[in-house]
Amino acid sequence: MMLLAIEQGNTNTMFAIHDGQSWIAQWRAATESTRTADEYVVWLSQLMSMQGLGFRSLDACIISSVVPQSLFNLRNLSRRYLNVEPLVIGENARLGVDIRIDKPSEAGADRLVNAVGASMVYKGPLIVIDSGTATTFDVVAADGAFEGGIIAPGINLSMQALHEAAAKLPRIAIQRPGKIVGTDTVGAMQSGVFWGYISLIEGLVSRIKEERGENLTVVATGGVASLFEDATDSIDHFDPDLTIRGLLEIHRRNTHLESE
Repeated sequence: MMLLAIEQGNTNTMFAIHDGQSWIAQWRAATESTRTADEYVVWLSQLMSMQGLGFRSLDACIISSVVPQSLFNLRNLSRRYLNVEPLVIGENARLGVDIRIDKPSEAGADRLVNAVGASMVYKGPLIVIDSGTATTFDVVAADGAFEGGIIAPGINLSMQALHEAAAKLPRIAIQRPGKIVGTDTVGAMQSGVFWGYISLIEGLVSRIKEERGENLTVVATGGVASLFEDATDSIDHFDPDLTIRGLLEIHRRNTHLESE
């Protein structure tokens, strides 16, 4: 089995190939909602050929997307060039976990995949922090069920808003400043963004634990999560493979159900 897994966020889209034993290739592209299936395949086929891979070797596809207008083209990519009907999170893919929120249909595909990926490795209950365009804090019960969470603006989004809304504030790189109190504009901004997000994480993790009255293991993933490593004791594990692991497990669960 050669699986093409597609995980599309608001900023980046990841394409990864699993050969049944391990992930053998991963690529990322900027998310563009108007990109067609044909455009995707031109880009992807060039990268695949560099590793001796071709579309004819792919026989399965799973898609997680939080960009509804892109889903049509990603689905067509699978149908037209892989000749398979893709599994789509939130549509025809069965997750194998309960979604214990007021409106289960509103749960984001990425958050559900993260819940599956986290519960495979870590003993629940869990708090899963995903740092992307938005920063999400999701609670996963001991039995793997998704029980809701918190959505906050992402660190890049906040930095961009500062630059665009305040004429004298420059666009800066996100990095850990040498001290808390900045003595110039860039240092002050870096401290506000970096330590502000650390405080956001510490504060919300503490409040979630207090509200639930139980100790939860905290797992962080996402594009900028590694920036926070060693900066706070509120995060127990940093796991960059959490989402892709969840996609593979969901595909396996659905394949198993189909074979029964």
